[in-house]
Amino acid sequence: MQILLVEDEPKVADAVRRGLEAEHCRVTAAATGEEGFFLATTRSFDLILLDLMLPGRDGLEILGALRERQCETPVLILTARDAVEDRVAGLDSGADDYLVKPFAFPELLARVRALTRRGRADQALRLRVADLELDRVTRRVSRAGTEIELTTKEFELLEYLLLHQGHVVSREMLARDVWRVTERATPLDNVIDVHVTRLRRKMDTPYEQKLLETIRGTGFVIRKGES
Repeated sequence: MQILLVEDEPKVADAVRRGLEAEHCRVTAAATGEEGFFLATTRSFDLILLDLMLPGRDGLEILGALRERQCETPVLILTARDAVEDRVAGLDSGADDYLVKPFAFPELLARVRALTRRGRADQALRLRVADLELDRVTRRVSRAGTEIELTTKEFELLEYLLLHQGHVVSREMLARDVWRVTERATPLDNVIDVHVTRLRRKMDTPYEQKLLETIRGTGFVIRKGES
């Protein structure tokens, strides 16, 4: 499970991170609102743990901006604000749950599990664009009703592009999030381009409507194109 933790208190952030990692979660931490918003909009997470009182942009502002961008990732607010109006403001801004500090870690863990279960039901288990469909459970891909055979890496690449549908995905993002390479060497660009070419050949070439577009000098985008 990939979790984004946006928390500016080092002791709280460290305790939550260590506790979640002990439960086999992968935690990415951000200490400012700007960093948290950047990570939430450029990477894929199963859950966001969001403090409200952050330096720079506060949690409610970030949450509102994420929901405006159609980010459907479940968000659990962690905050010392326990007034009813604060809870209402958080939920009205798009939060899925609200936990007041100080909290017991078992309660946090229970809420994390509940939200990720709910998130899997709410979020699309089938990703679609035009007549292309990817089933994240069965790991099957089809277009116009015809199944497309993909390798594991081609599936992960297509899934990532669909999760960022309509937004340009850079080679740096693909290297980091699909290939899991943080220090990128030039040859990896060629590897990414080869996989994109193979994916395009399978999902686009036989069809009149093209969905996968290369943005020169920037990256790739999948979207409903023109016939």
